[in-house]
Amino acid sequence: MIIRDKDMVNAVKSRLLDRLKAERAFWSYSPESVNAGSISDDQLIAMTMRHLDLPEIKELFNIFPFRKIKDAWRRILVPEGDYLYTLNRFFAWYYFKVKNPDAYLKSMETRHMNKLINTQIIL
Repeated sequence: MIIRDKDMVNAVKSRLLDRLKAERAFWSYSPESVNAGSISDDQLIAMTMRHLDLPEIKELFNIFPFRKIKDAWRRILVPEGDYLYTLNRFFAWYYFKVKNPDAYLKSMETRHMNKLINTQIIL
């Protein structure tokens, strides 16, 4: 069930950001610049899925709609291909109930590459 209270949502976001900072996920940022106002929801979702564990990822589903999490995952993490393949395969199967994760990831990567190629042709 999604938390609707803005204060509780902000508290969860702050907790996730603190955990990400502890994991040094923002190693290239100055520490003062990383806060709930400077990190988009999509970045928070992607960074949490990439760097934190199942309990923290579960918290994402308490504050964001399923569709928003899946869209952020597809746009940010899936295009990384082989680098995050095993992790993305797990996410596809466990969180997003994809029946054939290998084929799904391949099709999403191909779709992303086609968009990049079409963008280059237009430019």
